[in-house]
Amino acid sequence: MMKKFILQWSTFLLVILITFVSVQNPITSSYIQQLKEEAVAPASGTTDLFREIADRKAEFEEAPVNARVDKVWKSVPGLNGLSVDVEASYEKMKPEGFFNERKLVYRQNRPEVTLDDLPPNPVFKGNEQKPMVSLMVNVAWGNEYLPAMLKTMQEHDVKSTFFLDGSWVKNNPKLAKMIIEEGHEIGNHAYSHPDMKQLSNDRIREELEKTTEIIEATLNLKPHWFAPPSGSFRQDVVDIAADMGMHTVMWTVDTIDWRQPPPDQMADKIITKSEAGSLVLMHPTQSAQQGLEEMITGLKEKGFHIGTVSDLLSEDRIMVRQQQTWY
Repeated sequence: MMKKFILQWSTFLLVILITFVSVQNPITSSYIQQLKEEAVAPASGTTDLFREIADRKAEFEEAPVNARVDKVWKSVPGLNGLSVDVEASYEKMKPEGFFNERKLVYRQNRPEVTLDDLPPNPVFKGNEQKPMVSLMVNVAWGNEYLPAMLKTMQEHDVKSTFFLDGSWVKNNPKLAKMIIEEGHEIGNHAYSHPDMKQLSNDRIREELEKTTEIIEATLNLKPHWFAPPSGSFRQDVVDIAADMGMHTVMWTVDTIDWRQPPPDQMADKIITKSEAGSLVLMHPTQSAQQGLEEMITGLKEKGFHIGTVSDLLSEDRIMVRQQQTWY
């Protein structure tokens, strides 16, 4: 009796396991989605509209783009694919009764290879198919210009990533908290603004750990991005940062604001040179403060969204067509 009971339960559990594995399989999931669409059509009256959406969805879908290691740009993040949700799109179009591409509903599909899957490499840019740029502000000095820069960003609804020197955070906790309160992202910029390339591995780790610890203690967050002071690094720096859960971030376009260029010329250079995926480096300087508004306006006029480093380097797509639904 007991053996029969055990056999029945074993069979039951095996069926459950096989069912779970089958559902998780991407091929099976795709097949199930197809069956679902076919099943919904009769329930919806097998309308011409439903069939048109199902027939035309391939025109609007995009395949995922895998992250890659580029010979020049090193680690380049991937980009989600887009698939049309036929049933949800049908429900949105049904009241009007005709096909409207603006009312298509999309699902985002992650690529097989993401930035986190790549071996440790610096990141110099985002995916070139993503119409976004990011402003990265390296902070080790320039306190007098920070409030005005934060105000300009707030007025233009821009969120940026501020890479903070650990000793600066220790000496300026109120300013560091002001950056967080404005909704910006925080990155690690080492502790004492050293030449990371020249440090021993122990010193590299010490610089990164001290800064992470003081950021956690002061701002209650742990940075996931590291920007080497002056852009100086070697592979050991990248590897140690990765071991601590941080990607090493460089830049695509540099304001060179520390040379105090005329603000309008600096802004024009950034606007002209920036492309989709650009990481724009700046510091809290007079030139950056005075040229920031023109820079933001010009980048937006070129059709770029401006987001944090996390926004730019994520696989997430940006909604660019009005009334479309992506999720």
